[in-house]
Amino acid sequence: MPVEEFVAGWISGALGLVLGHPFDTVKVRLQTQTTYQGIVDCMVKIYRHESLLGFFKGMSFPIASIALVNSVLFGVYSNSLLALTATAHRERRAQPPSYTHIFIAGCTGGFLQKEGPQGLFRGAWALTLRDTPTVGIYFVTYEVLCRQCTPERQNPSSATVLVAGGFAGITSWVAATPLDVIKSRMQMDGLKRRAYQGMLDCMVRSVRQEGLGVFFRGVTINSARAFPVNAVTFLSYEYLLRWWG
Repeated sequence: MPVEEFVAGWISGALGLVLGHPFDTVKVRLQTQTTYQGIVDCMVKIYRHESLLGFFKGMSFPIASIALVNSVLFGVYSNSLLALTATAHRERRAQPPSYTHIFIAGCTGGFLQKEGPQGLFRGAWALTLRDTPTVGIYFVTYEVLCRQCTPERQNPSSATVLVAGGFAGITSWVAATPLDVIKSRMQMDGLKRRAYQGMLDCMVRSVRQEGLGVFFRGVTINSARAFPVNAVTFLSYEYLLRWWG
């Protein structure tokens, strides 16, 4: 099993995390607290009460764990494609895999990744349901855009990788946001008193108290985060593999 994809995934995941952590801080607070009036209000209050460092609070653990998750995601995805198509990463521009194979490999990577200890316990089902199909969508979107903008059998340009990676991130996060809200609430619930009896109970209570709009809380900040983070993630991943190849 080639290990380059795992190493490239770890490095690209670490770079994406540093860029995206401030967005994650704002997103989680918007999804789990009702004291903020919106993204700008949340950012202003964090800066006012906690300074710039407040946006990077708690990053030391994720920089290891999330980078590892990204390593698993890209490594499993690439090796699943290898098993399905018998083509290595460097051969996939000359012999492009089908979108069905890409989706299956992406779903496999999404199903097998975890998101730290919280993802293993409270919110685990919401995490699995969120990641399995949306990671498949993530890789299919990236490949569709790369192929549309790149001459046949050639590697995509840096600009194409950045744009394709950015839009892949946005597409997958728009699809993932409803279950991401539930996952965040269940994980926060596990750190406080247990108000929810399970994922379905969390969904019903959230809708009763805040309406259907609750499922799209954080979608704007998710999209704003997704573009630069996934653009950098894919660019670093692709170029690391080309460099090693």
